[in-house]
Amino acid sequence: MFAQTHWWHSQNGKIACDLCPRRCELADGKRGFCFVRQNVAGQMVLTTYGRSSGFCIDPIEKKPLNHFLPGTAVLSFGTAGCNLGCKFCQNWDMSKARDVDRAGQIASPEMIVAAAQRTGCRSIAFTYNDPITWAEYVIDTARLARREGIKTVAVTAGYITAEARPAFYEFIDAANVDLKAFTERFYHDVTFSHLQPVLDTLLWLKHESNVWFEITTLLIPGENDSEDEVAKMCAWIADHLGPDVPLHFTAFHPDFKMLDHPPTPSATLARARAQARRAGLRYVYTGNVHDVQRQSTWCPGCGQLLIERDWYELGAYHIQAGACAACGRQIPGLFEAQPGHWGSRRLPVAIPS
Repeated sequence: MFAQTHWWHSQNGKIACDLCPRRCELADGKRGFCFVRQNVAGQMVLTTYGRSSGFCIDPIEKKPLNHFLPGTAVLSFGTAGCNLGCKFCQNWDMSKARDVDRAGQIASPEMIVAAAQRTGCRSIAFTYNDPITWAEYVIDTARLARREGIKTVAVTAGYITAEARPAFYEFIDAANVDLKAFTERFYHDVTFSHLQPVLDTLLWLKHESNVWFEITTLLIPGENDSEDEVAKMCAWIADHLGPDVPLHFTAFHPDFKMLDHPPTPSATLARARAQARRAGLRYVYTGNVHDVQRQSTWCPGCGQLLIERDWYELGAYHIQAGACAACGRQIPGLFEAQPGHWGSRRLPVAIPS
């Protein structure tokens, strides 16, 4: 299923993509780096519109989002292709797919929203491969979801142009942005992209949008986990985004083209979290390890345990009207009087045709 796209223009007898900072130039019949945007007879089309690699109900904490409807179920899906080339990609079978039929399940925006309603999901997540590459599909689904009272979540690397950002995020309620490192060297050598456009997206989300967002950094031993790099990243976040943006440090597990790197020690995550806290960040979490203390939410005012987390299972919950039940300090995010009870389940879902 092909769909006409936005964000391109004719140039030098070809067409140039304006969606992501790569700005691929495509001759007739050629595809961009992402492989899913193609020049067909002088028009840019999205070859995966209405196609999904599969649907699954996840806990919202798996995105990860810790300050957005805790404990609730989210209907998650992706397509094929990606506009980054991360050597450590853990969804490489989808993001690097060159067979568009791999994203073979047909699902219109109407079918997706209906599935979320039928299964009781509070939100829909565009995830697994970067939703920026299938922006038109995302926008149409998010617009309809908002009309029906269902929240939407983008799990993204944030690699998008300034001209495409406003439309992409117009109907998005929350995002988790992968800040993959804090050096241009890492972005260039390991992800085949650049750091500054991602920082620009984070600044835009903070200062020019109403999207709730959290940040994730996967710490890879010997690549982006030095004390100096972590300190510079945390200082930038504190100075430019403020102390209340949640930050997740997650553990790397060898995958794809980085099987020669060891897993991240838990001590590295603990050290990075301590650095972030010293930099003034108030909500810092560890992920992909068992660490109840560092995965739970604590009040920065009185120290009260606000949300206890054991992986994706919630325990104690002491937030009332979006504030600490003990001292009344407002906690940033979207919280309800009672948390959801989805737990750690992962449930595949069939979308009726």
